[in-house]
Amino acid sequence: MGTADVEAVWRIESARIVAALTRFTGDFGLAEDAAQEAVAEALVSWPRASPANPAGWLMATARRRAIDAIRRRTALQARYALLAADPVVDQEIDPDRIDDDVLALMFVSCHPVLSREARVALTLRVVGGLSSEEIARAFLIPVPTVQSRITRGKKTIAAAGVPFEVPPAGERRARLGGVLSVLYVIFTEGSTATAGDHLLRPDLAYEAIRLTRTLAALQPDEPEVHGLLALCELTAARFPARTGPDGTPILLEDQDRRVWDRSAIRRGLAALARASTRGLGPYGLQATIAAVHASAPSVEATDWDRIVLLYDALGRVAPSPVVALNRAVAVAMASGPAQALAIVDELIASNQLPDSHLVPAVRGELLSRLGRLSEARAELELAARLCANQRERSVLLRKAATLS
Repeated sequence: MGTADVEAVWRIESARIVAALTRFTGDFGLAEDAAQEAVAEALVSWPRASPANPAGWLMATARRRAIDAIRRRTALQARYALLAADPVVDQEIDPDRIDDDVLALMFVSCHPVLSREARVALTLRVVGGLSSEEIARAFLIPVPTVQSRITRGKKTIAAAGVPFEVPPAGERRARLGGVLSVLYVIFTEGSTATAGDHLLRPDLAYEAIRLTRTLAALQPDEPEVHGLLALCELTAARFPARTGPDGTPILLEDQDRRVWDRSAIRRGLAALARASTRGLGPYGLQATIAAVHASAPSVEATDWDRIVLLYDALGRVAPSPVVALNRAVAVAMASGPAQALAIVDELIASNQLPDSHLVPAVRGELLSRLGRLSEARAELELAARLCANQRERSVLLRKAATLS
């Protein structure tokens, strides 16, 4: 087995291994370190002799590494003796505890005591199995920054005495939103990168989908988990049509809908049906909007009036400037650009999204449709200056250049 094989096994099994180790040792940071050491040992050992049970090998090796670390801590000799006497040290992961362990790991990684950046980094590292280098590439930040966030996060969890457990039902419901928001941030960055020279980061988006599927399997009765999964699937279904062969962005009205991923659309609609059983929350409403797009044969044939109503509902349950801006785009398609421009101007007057390129981008498009070309060009050029994604910036500049 080569490096790719080790990485594949790690990506699939990492959450279960780290979760089981955390339960056994009671130390989140130690568990993650021991698991990483086991992977390093696998990279050396497996090319010479492939184990019959790779996941079990990683678990047993990580357990031994954890015990060695605890043994070196003179203040924890009693805990070492207890672990060393544990008869399941070299056995496979207990399948009866996997679900609870992985769920607990998600809640620990997304604990409220951590900053959002630390939650994202820890979730991708210990639940998703990504390396620091992979996380750094995905978010276009230095590797030491990622490592620092992970280290600080583990120290914060230890200092706060965060228990490794699935929170009680009431607390779990309250904290589930934090877990979902982390997965949403990861997916959003993958679906439209904030910076760099790629519009999409599919690997990151698909990792978010995989983690959300895992959460949905662990929490099958939580509608918003299925709502987020539906939103991710329906959004990712359009990935094949969103860029050309050279990575150039393709606007929605120009996309070849025949290459949209129909399997992803079916999965998304199935998840949306499960989310709808007890009323739709913010993610479910966004997924419903995505479903309207997925079912439309063209931009012109899209039910924009329904999308406006859905954004009205979303604005009531989860109001935000981004929701208002997206609603303005839908209003423009349903009722014309003049009414939508008034909405955007209200956002500007109230200083909403002051540094975002999205506001001038939308305003420029609306002004263009109204025939106010010089104003539109100025707005699109402003949007290009504010946009950190090179691919999006090039589209904005091309639009501005066509206006005279």
